[in-house]
Amino acid sequence: MSIGEMLAATVPMARTLNLEFLETTPERAVVRLPDQAAFHNHLGGPHAGAMFTLAESASGAIVLAAFGDHLTRAVPLAVRAEIGYKKLAKGPVTATATLGRPVADVVAELDAGLRPEFPVAIAIQRDDEAVTGEMTVVWTLRPNS
Repeated sequence: MSIGEMLAATVPMARTLNLEFLETTPERAVVRLPDQAAFHNHLGGPHAGAMFTLAESASGAIVLAAFGDHLTRAVPLAVRAEIGYKKLAKGPVTATATLGRPVADVVAELDAGLRPEFPVAIAIQRDDEAVTGEMTVVWTLRPNS
């Protein structure tokens, strides 16, 4: 099962929004929100909450791709998120997530018994590649007790 299939199966909002997981690697995750009238705002584009969920889902996908080998000893949790809406989004939008710290550094902190935190940066773009939003989600790996 791919990371996208796993997220669609276990995260009801990802299923509800019909998110498409296009790429999920430890270096990059790309997730697309199709244009769906049921999730439009008053301007006819994707609702801010749908774009937030899109970006957060892309961040979760890269976290699973980067740290999936450590899920037996730690649980990934979003700590906080900040989003900025930059331009009007119309039609389908795509979120591209990248890790803000090297995987090895985060794992070294986990190995040392710490609870590492790390940022994931996400850009949300229209099909014309204009950036409509930017989000940062800070994640942690909470060691299992």
